[in-house]
Amino acid sequence: MKQKIVLATICLVSSAAHADSSVTLYGIADVGVRYSNGLNASNAPITSHSAAAVSSGVNNTSRWGLKGQEDLGSGMATVFQVEGGFNIDTGAAAKSDKLFDRISLVGLQTDYGTLTVGRQATIMADAISPVDPLGMRYASFNPNITLTALSNTDFGRHAFGTQYGTSGYNDSYYRLDNMLKYSASYGPVKARLTYSAGEVAGNSEALSTSGAGLSYEKGPFVVSGAYMNFRNSASLGLDAYTLGTAYNFDRLTVKANYGYNTADTGANSQTRTRVSSLGVSYLIHPALLLTTAYYRAKRQSTGFVEDGFDRVFTYLEYSLSKRSTVYLEGDYTKWKGDAAGVSSGQANDTRGIGVTLGLMHKF
Repeated sequence: MKQKIVLATICLVSSAAHADSSVTLYGIADVGVRYSNGLNASNAPITSHSAAAVSSGVNNTSRWGLKGQEDLGSGMATVFQVEGGFNIDTGAAAKSDKLFDRISLVGLQTDYGTLTVGRQATIMADAISPVDPLGMRYASFNPNITLTALSNTDFGRHAFGTQYGTSGYNDSYYRLDNMLKYSASYGPVKARLTYSAGEVAGNSEALSTSGAGLSYEKGPFVVSGAYMNFRNSASLGLDAYTLGTAYNFDRLTVKANYGYNTADTGANSQTRTRVSSLGVSYLIHPALLLTTAYYRAKRQSTGFVEDGFDRVFTYLEYSLSKRSTVYLEGDYTKWKGDAAGVSSGQANDTRGIGVTLGLMHKF
């Protein structure tokens, strides 16, 4: 089956030059050698031990995809995109159950906006993208991606433990199946609307999602925000909000964001999570970029001790070319409350530190 898919992909790309539509093959290959203390190879807290690992996606998630469009005339075009993540250190797919786990959509683009249908990142992710202090780097460890945009809400001694929306996974709702997303620009303002059908027979509310986002971008100034409501199979709700801003002072860029979500995890239980973040990027010279970012996460949950963490990142990136970048990354995490959890009945270290030397190539 996989061989047939690969063959079909090759045929599609090779025939693109003979079709009216344009098709582009693209991707990112990112790998680094990482040393950490108080964290395991997956960056989960452990007892006071160090770990060495070869890690994929410490700067940008390794991925490959195809995208294209066909001009229909009169300002209209059909568009499509499929994209899958992979771990370059092992060659394994990021999600074993989905070939295109990141994006799988088709849509219609007009002068009045674009409507896309399929598996897509939520408008929470869209809203955070231009204002995340880390620039959406290190997706698996970036609190604005994991907590504000809900790609991995499980940390510490408890988790939501249920699927909200149509992501297909417990505690991960960054991308949703069956999504309709509409976006339109009006000068410097961009509006987004989204709905995802839960497809539960007899209960149209279960596993459904809806939301709206708005951003303003003019010159060096950006402000961006969004709201989404998710439902689980029992129609319990999760409400998520995000609001951030960015300003570019020539070689210096400052970004800040605040995220908040509240989830009904049971008839009489609720979890509230807040994430505050601030960061700066400074272009030392055209090929050398320094980025630092600080995140504070706080969580309150019925029946548990209040917990959270503070996390700091630093990236020094040197562009070898337009497509290739070598980088040095460092991070420090201070866990609070019970957030560090336990391993084999022993409390984990409340501090974690990591350093990565990596190479990223875009194609």
